[in-house]
Amino acid sequence: MPKKMFVIFGVSNILWMVFAVSQASQIDIFPSESKIFVQIGDSVSLTCSTTGCESPSLSWRTQIDSPLNGKVKTEGTTSMLIMDPVSFKDEHQYLCTAICKDKKLEKAIRVEIYSFSKDPEIHLSSPPEVGKPVTVTCSVPDVYPFERLEIELLKGNRPMKVQDFLEPSEKKAQETKSLDVTFSPTDEDIGTALVCQATLHIYDDDSPPKVRKTTKELEVYISPKDTAISVNPSTRLQEGDSVTMTCASAGLPAPRILWSKKLDNGNRQLLSENATLTLISMRAEDSGIYVCEGNNPVGKDRKEVKLIVQEKNFTVEISPGPQIAAQVGDSVVLTCDVRDCESPSFSWRTLIDSPLNGNVRSEGSKSTLTLSPVSFENEHFYLCTVMCGQKKLEKRIQVKPYSFPSNPEIEMSGPLVSGNPVTVSCRVPNVYPSDRLEIELFKGESIMMNKTFSKDLSKKALETKSLEKTFIPTTEDIGNVLVCLARLPIDEMEFELKQRQSTQTLYVNVAPRDTTILVSPSSILEEGSSVNMTCSSNGLPAPKILWSRQLSNGDLQPISENATLSFMSTKMEDSGIYVCEGINQVGTSRKEVNLIIQVAPKDIQLTAFPSESVKEGDTVIISCTCGNVPPTLIILKKKAETGYTVLKSTGGAYTIHRAQLEDAGVYQCESKNEVGSQLRSLTLDVKGRESNKDYFSPELLVLYCASSLIIPAIGMIIYFARRANMTGSYSLVEAQKVC
Repeated sequence: MPKKMFVIFGVSNILWMVFAVSQASQIDIFPSESKIFVQIGDSVSLTCSTTGCESPSLSWRTQIDSPLNGKVKTEGTTSMLIMDPVSFKDEHQYLCTAICKDKKLEKAIRVEIYSFSKDPEIHLSSPPEVGKPVTVTCSVPDVYPFERLEIELLKGNRPMKVQDFLEPSEKKAQETKSLDVTFSPTDEDIGTALVCQATLHIYDDDSPPKVRKTTKELEVYISPKDTAISVNPSTRLQEGDSVTMTCASAGLPAPRILWSKKLDNGNRQLLSENATLTLISMRAEDSGIYVCEGNNPVGKDRKEVKLIVQEKNFTVEISPGPQIAAQVGDSVVLTCDVRDCESPSFSWRTLIDSPLNGNVRSEGSKSTLTLSPVSFENEHFYLCTVMCGQKKLEKRIQVKPYSFPSNPEIEMSGPLVSGNPVTVSCRVPNVYPSDRLEIELFKGESIMMNKTFSKDLSKKALETKSLEKTFIPTTEDIGNVLVCLARLPIDEMEFELKQRQSTQTLYVNVAPRDTTILVSPSSILEEGSSVNMTCSSNGLPAPKILWSRQLSNGDLQPISENATLSFMSTKMEDSGIYVCEGINQVGTSRKEVNLIIQVAPKDIQLTAFPSESVKEGDTVIISCTCGNVPPTLIILKKKAETGYTVLKSTGGAYTIHRAQLEDAGVYQCESKNEVGSQLRSLTLDVKGRESNKDYFSPELLVLYCASSLIIPAIGMIIYFARRANMTGSYSLVEAQKVC
């Protein structure tokens, strides 16, 4: 039960105890009520307030100084005593004491406890039955104080009993109190309401009491009675007859009907739970006593009827008869059945004594003539002759062959295209007799054409008959239905299908159009995102959707035939042009979407050529590259005291001509795009040239070595030249010998 907070003050149950202290010692107390009533389990708040005193001292207690069982909250000139939830321990006289300087004032209020939280409950000792005593119990659960409780039971608007509970309780406790009334229901009580009203008089003044009531509709039962059986046609029957017995029984609620048959051992065999029992093809052993029982929750009633089934005289039945339509090519069994003859003899013949063209088999009381397969030669009257002693009976049956094996066939001369003539053919194959055939062609509910066929007396044969109709389809024919109905009535004879029909829905072809692609969430994505591309195309028949990817050479690579193409975790290589085609037999429509997968920059390389350590005056190229991603923005920067200075680079490269000492420092490359960015740094070291030492470059070393070789060589050449001039010749061999 949900808790409720009661704040006691006048009619709203909020108690304000106001102490007015004036210079003339005037005391005003409001309100004048001194007692409140609180439901067990609810919450209550008592508020004590003073006026005319700036700093009063407020306190709470019970008149008998028992524990408060509540929480006290005091603030300024107001003090509250909260009891949550209220129980029997809280039933006291509470006093609020206010001390203001040398004055002491008190105000008292009494808290009375009650319990009346549930509606009364109505119980019946048994299902109420007309004329039989039943006890009604009206109980009120968890009530306190019960000596103030009054319970009244009414039937409709008429009081049945009122009961008070005046005896005082020995202890404080919630109790369940009740009253009992015994009465015998009548027909007039059907639909009447029982009302249990509980009144708790908790107030001492003229305030209205607490009232709860419960209403229960009185469902009065009537035990089954006046059970009656009607028999049609009679209780005396012949073997093979059928009988229908109908049982009715009065009661409330309506009795359930059970049919049974008494057995020789005294037991009963359950036959049916329906009001009507039908027995067909009865035999002598079906004679006996049949019992109808009507029952409901308060009783049952029975009625019996005796059936007598008499034996028949010698009879002959031929089946199926007296006429049968037999499908050409099928098998037909003609059966001659004898009853009430122990040893019959059988014979079969045609009415014109032509050959039977069938097989005869006789056994016991039955003889069969099997025609298999049925052909045109079996179109006769067949007679079954039965001899039973000196008695002779004869039955005949007419066999009419027919052929109507399949539904009509609807064919079109070509696909349906709006505005183009098309010929519809409705064919009925292997039909006989064709002169009885009628073919009708419908478009929707309108007949387009019908046709009958004349009789050909020259032959008996299976034929295929048809009708043809040419029409021009329009878009209004979309969804319309062609119906080819073929009828083959053969006099009044019954057979499986006297009419057959075929239907074909008209689909007027429309080339695909209005092809659209819906990309969710977008055609530009970050790597790893998921994307759904849904394609739709209008046309008749509904276009088949084909997704392809356009290769670099312009060819299309088919990838899916679903309307929605999904990538659960995209990669950069998924970027490209995707083509959706709507295709049917009369055309194609296509739509493209460019899927762009963006990847944050990666694999950044920042290098210095020829080295990250150079000498003053050298040329240095600082280069930044980013691989495996689409083009990104590359920014080269050099760290300075105030931050980074952006360098003017070309293609991610920055060239330093004749490096100076101030070119040394930290260089940074930032590669970024819409997805993200990446940084790389390197430190360039520029070493200065020393001026106080001999500078000996490699070039001077080469020049020095070359001069040391060239000067002796020149001297030797001059020597040998002079020698040759003196002798008049020059011999290298001789010269070598000399050296």
